[in-house]
Amino acid sequence: MDHPTSEFPEYRKGQATAQEPRPDPRFDDEIVPETPRARRGRFLFWLAGAIGLIVVLVLSVQAVGLWPSWRNPFGEETKDRSQPPLLQSIQDLSRYVAAEGTFQVVIDLERDRKYVPDFLVNQRTLFVGAGSVDAYVDFSKIGDGAIVESADRTSAEITLPAPQLTEASLDLEKSYVFAEERGLLNRLGEVFGGDPNRQQEVYRLAQERITGAARDSGLVQRAEENTRNMLTGLLRSLGYTQVKVTYTAA
Repeated sequence: MDHPTSEFPEYRKGQATAQEPRPDPRFDDEIVPETPRARRGRFLFWLAGAIGLIVVLVLSVQAVGLWPSWRNPFGEETKDRSQPPLLQSIQDLSRYVAAEGTFQVVIDLERDRKYVPDFLVNQRTLFVGAGSVDAYVDFSKIGDGAIVESADRTSAEITLPAPQLTEASLDLEKSYVFAEERGLLNRLGEVFGGDPNRQQEVYRLAQERITGAARDSGLVQRAEENTRNMLTGLLRSLGYTQVKVTYTAA
């Protein structure tokens, strides 16, 4: 079979004819090289999956209490460097607090300068102050002869000093600045050195207004009545059938 036939024409070795079948690309085992973009995408995909898995594991462990609370490295932290309290004095009190009044006042304080626009120099503060005032009777001022009892010890007469009012005590948890307006120059002044005591005046005004309101509220009369009822009940429990309580002029 050294001669070509009509069915199989002669061709040189190493040369393919047009009729030579081509390999099917579906069965091509040749490995296509991976591009840098594909490698980068695959790396980011696996990185995101690993980070997500770590976050889920940390939250799961923290939820069951096996890991301390996660702290934000940029979170706000408060440090208390206050000095320990210093005891200044101790006083023995002989006051009987017979009534207490709770008040609320709105302070509207404005500071401005004449012939200067408000947007330059102006300071207005709306402050809601809440405080209380006590009405008390000072038993230490009861002198000799203030208590008189009958010979048969069935009746007693007591003369007490008039009730007094304490200064208003502001409740800092319920007192707050409702609104505040400041001019441009006021704001610039605070940037370079503000006044740490600028709210002191509104506190003082709130205390004065509450103390004045307590004088007109009938708190003193309530203290007189409560003290009278307390002493009457106490002395009657000791066997006195008639008890009279009077007050000196304030």
